[in-house]
Amino acid sequence: MTDPIAQFQKWLGEAKAHKAIIEPTAMCLATADGKGEPSARMVLLKEADARGFVFYTNLESHKSLDLAANPKAALCFYWPPLGRQVRVEGMAEAVSAAEADAYFQSRPRDSRIGAWASKQSRPLSGKAELVEAVAREGLRFGIGEIPRPEFWSGWRVVPIIIEFWQEGKFRLHDRERFTRRGDGWDVVRLYP
Repeated sequence: MTDPIAQFQKWLGEAKAHKAIIEPTAMCLATADGKGEPSARMVLLKEADARGFVFYTNLESHKSLDLAANPKAALCFYWPPLGRQVRVEGMAEAVSAAEADAYFQSRPRDSRIGAWASKQSRPLSGKAELVEAVAREGLRFGIGEIPRPEFWSGWRVVPIIIEFWQEGKFRLHDRERFTRRGDGWDVVRLYP
């Protein structure tokens, strides 16, 4: 295959179809702050196409502050029942306001209220403080529309490198690395 995005879509589809994989869109997001200090956490992929890999978050979160200071990012998907891993390295960019608005409105109502209530990555005195904030925001919006907060949006990781790893017997794994070159991709096989 010469198109890594099509290959990723195929593998993601197979992961979604596999009953033992509970959250096939879970990916490890690695960032580094302006000083180069690394950080990693799990987030959920919400979109993947030729433009990149998209996730949504609070723009005041640790991950967003890292990406604002240093837009380089790495992603890793791992699907043990399939013996597969996909690594992505690239540059992060903000999604458009229209994309963020559309995705926000597609979320369950309670998740939209939660986005308003959570001061993501900041200290919390206890669970009660969060529950109270959710209740307060729920009362504020009542049954009306819940707009997307200005502090909540998405990031797109535009891939420069995509690597596919398929488990093999006796640790003879298959690895292919795609590197973006202009409008296309160079592909090379790697030792396991």
